[in-house]
Amino acid sequence: MLDCIEIEPKTSARASVIWLHGLGADGNDFVPIVDELGLGADHGIRFVFPNAKTRPVTINNGMAMRAWYDIKGMAIADKQDAEGIRDSASEIEQLIAREAERGIAAESIVIAGFSQGGAIALHTGVRHADRLAGIMGLSTYLPLAETLADEASQANRQTPILMAHGSQDPVVPVQLGQTSRDHLLDAGYDVAWKEYPMQHQVCMPEIATIGRWLGERLLR
Repeated sequence: MLDCIEIEPKTSARASVIWLHGLGADGNDFVPIVDELGLGADHGIRFVFPNAKTRPVTINNGMAMRAWYDIKGMAIADKQDAEGIRDSASEIEQLIAREAERGIAAESIVIAGFSQGGAIALHTGVRHADRLAGIMGLSTYLPLAETLADEASQANRQTPILMAHGSQDPVVPVQLGQTSRDHLLDAGYDVAWKEYPMQHQVCMPEIATIGRWLGERLLR
């Protein structure tokens, strides 16, 4: 199972957010955001920040770094590393199963991620066998979109999806995010889209939106 950084709530955990970092980062990357979400002192949400495996990344001259899958060219949605994507999705499924063992049902779990991590969150979430509380993809896109129709789980057809993107993103072009959003909408998914005047990053208005969205999903 993947090594994880975990932030336990002050009260007993009643829900969980499994939040995946971007390429070359690690589980520490989004830890500081937890205190900025405005969820209240007794929110009861466990935050799980897994560390991706270290693997060679073609676009970075084969340098080994934490990555959820290989990126083989500048057009990140081309020549996709299906094996790596599915391998990482399987690892996230293990983390979901561990939360179930700790008393957190799938319907109280949000799968979230930024950039590469967001791609795995979207890919895994719409295929997970049990209904999730929500799926969140930040500055990202839907990988292996061509297999969605055959692999989608009926249990998560109505699960809320939040996608947020920077309008000036030079790493994952906003058009790619919009295309992924449209693909999901056309497939019948409930997608909320937020766009911010920023590059490949997060901003305070976006963090406020995330906090409200998580609260609506998990503070019930």
